[in-house]
Amino acid sequence: MNLMQVTSPGGNTVHSLKGTSGEKFEFKAPQSGMFKFCFNNPYSTPETVSFYIHVGHIPNEHDLAKDEHLDPINVKIAELREALESVTAEQKYLKARDARHRHTNESTRKRVIFYTIGEYTMLALASALQVVYIRQLFSKSVGYNRV
Repeated sequence: MNLMQVTSPGGNTVHSLKGTSGEKFEFKAPQSGMFKFCFNNPYSTPETVSFYIHVGHIPNEHDLAKDEHLDPINVKIAELREALESVTAEQKYLKARDARHRHTNESTRKRVIFYTIGEYTMLALASALQVVYIRQLFSKSVGYNRV
């Protein structure tokens, strides 16, 4: 079972996922500092890990100095910037996912083609062997020896 765990600078687990693929999540950091992202694969099969981290800050109105000093439009601009970053991150994620799926489809298509060619080759070989065997059964020399 694959495991992904996010640990805060204080050593607390902020987020944990088990055995999932293509998962998207977000969390609000409980404190500032270095967060640890740990990916664990206990199996010997190779895995590809792709992730994108966006660190953002939306200022709240109480975080701003004073309403008379800053225009509330600045808050909306910051929110729009964060929303745009979120859309950009989603597009990158979907593009990487699309590339992974395309690679899987191409690999599957090649396997199906090789399997089909092998199947047809074996069918032609079996048919040829049947024709040879039936001709030997009905050949004159073999037929006279049986009676």
